[in-house]
Amino acid sequence: MWGHMDGFGWGGMGFGMILFWGLIVVVIAVLLRVLWGGGTPAERGQGRSALDVLKERYARGEIEREEFEQKKRDLST
Repeated sequence: MWGHMDGFGWGGMGFGMILFWGLIVVVIAVLLRVLWGGGTPAERGQGRSALDVLKERYARGEIEREEFEQKKRDLST
């Protein structure tokens, strides 16, 4: 009975260690993705049209109304 570790033996302990370290690797990978590359494409700035970007620049006050209107016309042609 000594050394059988409730029927799992050393093989069960090895499997447990693999499972443990695999879980650690997955948690680290998820954290890295969230910190450096996460989010949807729209959150990363992809998938927005040029007109959307132009509207945002105008709303932030980066460009004047005349420039906004000219660029808007340029985009629609």
